[in-house]
Amino acid sequence: MMRSVGTLTRADLAEAINRKLGFSRAESLDLVESVLAHMCEAMGKGENVKISGFGSFILRDKKERIGRNPKTGVEVPITPRRVMTFRASQLLKERIAKG
Repeated sequence: MMRSVGTLTRADLAEAINRKLGFSRAESLDLVESVLAHMCEAMGKGENVKISGFGSFILRDKKERIGRNPKTGVEVPITPRRVMTFRASQLLKERIAKG
């Protein structure tokens, strides 16, 4: 299986598990899906997800506020919502900086 140029996919992760751990392709994909589902379920319940040495997926509740249409300049209300951000660990930042 060839990796997509510039993008790591769930299929790529499953392929890596298949090669390194010897699980079947189906088992490897099930494992990736299970991890992602567990993360999604936690965030759906309002929990942050922290993966040591990688980073944290952090949920924030944003209050209603007034925004502005950049084309017209008209003020519009922005509804309250929950957003997710990713904060890379120091280790990941260092690895990226090294290239």
